[in-house]
Amino acid sequence: MTEPRPAQATVKFVDDYCQWYQSLFPEVRSFEAFKHLHIGMISDIKRKSLPAIAKVVGLDQEQSLHHFLTTSPWKVEQLRQQRLKLILQVLGGREISLIIDETGDRKKGNDTDYVKRQYIGNLGKIENGIVAVTAYGVIDKITFPLTFEVYKPKERLQDGDKYLSKPEIAAQIIRELQALGFRFKLVLADSLYGESGSNFIDVLYELKLPFVVAIRSNHAVLLPKEQRVRCNRWREFERIFSDGTTQQRYIREIIFGKRRATQFWEITTDPKTLPKNSTWYVMTHVAEIKYHQVGNLYGLRNWVEYGLKQSKNELGWADFRVTSYAQIQKWWEIVMSAYLLVSLHSDSLYPQPNFQEDNPPSVVVKKFSLHPWWNEETGWKNLLNNLRLILQPFALFNLIRPWLKVFPIPALSLGFSRLIALMNYFHGAVPIPLQMQDSLFSAA
Repeated sequence: MTEPRPAQATVKFVDDYCQWYQSLFPEVRSFEAFKHLHIGMISDIKRKSLPAIAKVVGLDQEQSLHHFLTTSPWKVEQLRQQRLKLILQVLGGREISLIIDETGDRKKGNDTDYVKRQYIGNLGKIENGIVAVTAYGVIDKITFPLTFEVYKPKERLQDGDKYLSKPEIAAQIIRELQALGFRFKLVLADSLYGESGSNFIDVLYELKLPFVVAIRSNHAVLLPKEQRVRCNRWREFERIFSDGTTQQRYIREIIFGKRRATQFWEITTDPKTLPKNSTWYVMTHVAEIKYHQVGNLYGLRNWVEYGLKQSKNELGWADFRVTSYAQIQKWWEIVMSAYLLVSLHSDSLYPQPNFQEDNPPSVVVKKFSLHPWWNEETGWKNLLNNLRLILQPFALFNLIRPWLKVFPIPALSLGFSRLIALMNYFHGAVPIPLQMQDSLFSAA
């Protein structure tokens, strides 16, 4: 029996990360396409189309990438479970903030599954498009993707589909994540979920999860006749942003009848005029929460808007060119996997080991920061910037390789090979898969 050939190496930190999933791909070509898509998504090409990705990874054509998304025999559910297992191992029992939101993308026509004229939140209007409910985690100001589920409009249901509202989808997601072992110290969501009642909020009560959610300005609570609605006085507080800057804001509690464990708040930049674009209404269920904590806790929700923005602008969430949801789902799952690849390089999520000062790989990697475009900040996009620099020699060599076939320049090819080898001293920030640990220990 002929042994299958090993997968071709790409860039070390990508290969290290993708190794976690290799057992899911029965064909070596499928595993190679999986790695190639990760490289393409985190690269700095503007549109993450399959032809553009093929060029930066050195493929003559994109057929293998298209085959991977359409007919390759791998299961998106298995990839998601493996990715979530990796996150759980990295978290090591730590609690996270969970942010629920939805994201939509404009799509023409009706050929794409579950596309319909509907409200697209990030566009702020009704458009023809596809919408997914998403769940992201936040820990120490680093976001990482957990899961998603497409919203299936009643008019576009397929055989075997069951209609679920967006709040019902979100509630189902939370149950599934908690059953897997994720621990949530706080759940945040916007007013679509805050006003959903039994579809979402009651599930948070049932699971005993603290939450901070937006509500509408006309939110009402049924009260006995003898009870009334009253407001406390306005209080100043400092809204602290992720970059450390602050802004003065004002908050007051709105009390419906008797004070309850669930509290209601109004937050604004100007208590006299209550400007529509900078006045928020919030409902909290957090034990002993203080007024100055409310605005900053709800402000964490901005992290998922940040996460969705990076998924779209940097990784190509909406750049799929397929119409079947089974294939769209595969594209989205790989985008989330590529997002996690970047997040894992944050010390907040996965602390990196300290190399010895005289270790040759450590000496080489330390020199990376001498690059004039290297960024010492610790945000997700700063990490992406640096990973793109490490990826750059591999991608640029693939882009100029066709010219080297026309005008062979051995010294240039050799120089690129040496530079790529230096970049490969940088290892991926990912623990060894458990099954690989077993084989290593048995070998020892």
